[in-house]
Amino acid sequence: MGTTSGNTSGIGRRDLVRRAAALGLVTVPAVGALGACATGGGDGDKDGKQAGKGTKSAKNPLAVEEKAPLDVVIFDGGFGQQYAKDAEADYKAAFPGAQIHHTGTQDILTQLQPRFNGGTPPDVIDNSGAKQMDMGTLVAKNQLADLNDLLDAPSFDDPSKKVRDTLRPGVAEMGRFGGKETWVLYYAYTVYGVWYSKTNLAKFDAQYPETWDEMLALCEKAKKKGVAGWTYAGKHPYYLPFSLYPFIAKIGGPEVLTRIDNLEPNAWKDPAVKAAFEAYYELYKKGYVLQGTPGLDHIQSQTAWNEGKALFLPNGSWVENESKKTTPADFRMAVAAPSSLDKNRDKMPFGTIWASGGEPFIVPRNAKNPRGGMELLRIMLGKKSTQNFIKSVSSLTSLNGGTDGLSLPPGLTSCQETLAKAGKNVVNPRIGDWYVALQKEKIGVGALGEMMAGRLTPDEAISKIQRYADETAKDSSVKKYRHV
Repeated sequence: MGTTSGNTSGIGRRDLVRRAAALGLVTVPAVGALGACATGGGDGDKDGKQAGKGTKSAKNPLAVEEKAPLDVVIFDGGFGQQYAKDAEADYKAAFPGAQIHHTGTQDILTQLQPRFNGGTPPDVIDNSGAKQMDMGTLVAKNQLADLNDLLDAPSFDDPSKKVRDTLRPGVAEMGRFGGKETWVLYYAYTVYGVWYSKTNLAKFDAQYPETWDEMLALCEKAKKKGVAGWTYAGKHPYYLPFSLYPFIAKIGGPEVLTRIDNLEPNAWKDPAVKAAFEAYYELYKKGYVLQGTPGLDHIQSQTAWNEGKALFLPNGSWVENESKKTTPADFRMAVAAPSSLDKNRDKMPFGTIWASGGEPFIVPRNAKNPRGGMELLRIMLGKKSTQNFIKSVSSLTSLNGGTDGLSLPPGLTSCQETLAKAGKNVVNPRIGDWYVALQKEKIGVGALGEMMAGRLTPDEAISKIQRYADETAKDSSVKKYRHV
């Protein structure tokens, strides 16, 4: 499975306006209010393209209206807001007459729902975090502008190249939810996996365990000294798939994740899923999970990990920046791919990792200054903004080669090494992008969290998840996406 999204199945966009109200999932009622939005394109045409109101030139290839205000909303999470403010300063330098209104929030959904409903959305949004808007709903309800004009514009640093040609492989394709339109620009490039401290492993005379037997042995050794093997964001158990999904692919091959993404019947009942679930459940059964983990949020679990209370943490590469206030100077943070369950039987080699575009940026269809929103993204994809992001938040961006000449912190250095080791063995499950509520509330909270807390067996968790997936597959109001 690569990093490309699939085609839609045969459900037309006009038939999908009931999606949000019909999902009936925990995070969706607020999104469902988007049903009150007009589905027209404001100043754009029926395809979501937005004509520039300014004068097109080499310095203004998107024809931004130079004095139009720019309204920016940024998710104030692991990456903070400063990187966006710095890019906004460059925008202001290019368009001195433009006033910029910047908002940072951790509650994207609640903050922006009324604005979408009222037809006054911001010009560009970092739609991320636990309370992000459902991307599939926004696409299905025609609420987003097509970003292909941005991708086909000259890159900020080299006018001879298009923006799309400067991106890491698969990033542009991730923004397509079927068809040729590009609805989302994934700005960060995230490496997911099992995070650990080289310093803390050295205290046990250990390196990262490449097999599951070695993992269990190390966890037992740590337990005897009062240290847990694992912790995770118990209140947000959709973090568990950051290491669990590539573990499943490693055991059974990438096609297992493809069938899961495609909502195929019995996809979750694949033997690889069962084997992976049973391995993770063993961590709970043997007491290798930090006591109280189900009640911890992402910050609390990261802090406990930083304090050496647990050795391993499933997470994404934003963790280095998000946890820096509590990370010891000698921590030597690193990320690794899932251990091999059985090197002789696993379908993919050790080193198989999940890495993909992250931190999704969107430009609303009814924005007052959509071209300005796209121009800000073009600036952000320049080398100056990219390297500022890398240096300030310890994470990669989607600009290919953006790390050239930089001295990287330990976690980000490890990301580069892990990607190099993976080579072509990189997977990118899309279920979390295509069906946000299904992934976070049903699979994560409703099943994986319950299993890791000991309230469901692996078989019970799998049956529950398969039922959730089948319900989504049968719901004609939910727009479907498939890998080609």
